Amino acid sequence: MRRVAMVLVAAFIGQGVAADAWRAMSGQQILEELTDRELVYDGGAWQRFNASGRTLYNAGTDSWGYWSVRGDQYCSQWPPDAFWACYDMAMDGERFRFVDAFGNVSAGTRKPVKGE
Repeated sequence: MRRVAMVLVAAFIGQGVAADAWRAMSGQQILEELTDRELVYDGGAWQRFNASGRTLYNAGTDSWGYWSVRGDQYCSQWPPDAFWACYDMAMDGERFRFVDAFGNVSAGTRKPVKGE
């Protein structure tokens, strides 16, 4: 029984190591990784980040907004609201995570660009 418990603890610790693969992103990294790219979010919605600062979010219907990088955060604004919401970002390969000021997390996978 003790051996089984040790194996289960080792497996659990191994999962924790995999969860720590997220790396915090700098402002420059956010720009490089998102500009002119699309993410597909875990719920199926997608978002395009245009170099112009415009962003298109679609969860069944198009919603146009604005995006920018401020310091080391991704920020977005969705008219008619004038408020800019900013998020810390982390990445793990092609996976991206947005964390708001309250600790809420959204995650998505970057779609490959043709030719990649």
